[in-house]
Amino acid sequence: MIRFYYNLSPNPMKVALCLEELGLPYEPVPVDTRKGEQFDAAYAAVNPNAKVPAIVDGEATVFDSNAILLYLAEKEGRFLPQGATARGEMLSWLMFVATGIGPFSGQCVHFRHFAPKDAGAYAMDRYIFEANRHWTVLEAHLEGRAFMLGDTYSIVDMAVWGWARMVPFVLGEEAFGTLPNVKRLLDSINARPAASRAEGLRARHAFKAEMDDEARRNMFRFIKPAA
Repeated sequence: MIRFYYNLSPNPMKVALCLEELGLPYEPVPVDTRKGEQFDAAYAAVNPNAKVPAIVDGEATVFDSNAILLYLAEKEGRFLPQGATARGEMLSWLMFVATGIGPFSGQCVHFRHFAPKDAGAYAMDRYIFEANRHWTVLEAHLEGRAFMLGDTYSIVDMAVWGWARMVPFVLGEEAFGTLPNVKRLLDSINARPAASRAEGLRARHAFKAEMDDEARRNMFRFIKPAA
């Protein structure tokens, strides 16, 4: 059985969706990053980068959410386009999420919600601009398309779903007003039974909710805790 190391943040949740879509049996293993469990030696042996998610599937260990999506889809032969041209498009958009949507949305969240007040307006403006720019690219691509690769649901949509759920927290409550195609895709995936099952992980474990000094030290190790 696959061991799935997770918390409820966007990247683990996209893997949870994929596992549920594929109907694969898995054991969810909570890693409470606000308590610093990602730095435990046992977990470092799974993911030396001390991030979630990661999976252990027999002798295979895979970390980074988009690598996991690709690994699972290729293993099962599902949710992947056929042919070199379509595969090239799939890889392009999957990496767009991996290198653009995810990192810039994550940094936007950090500077908007968690960075010290003296972090600087330039950094905040930079990440808000880049996060919005990446989502706008995705919004334009979805015009006239049911899913990221056209009419076929794929792991790219699962990758987008993980972060699209958080758009109001990333860009503000009004953000979906300028991203109707992204909202349409999100609603379409949310209606799938697998998405409901993935969201059901929330009831499986009580992660630490407080962003106190302990959480800041564990989440943002370079930041001095508030006095």
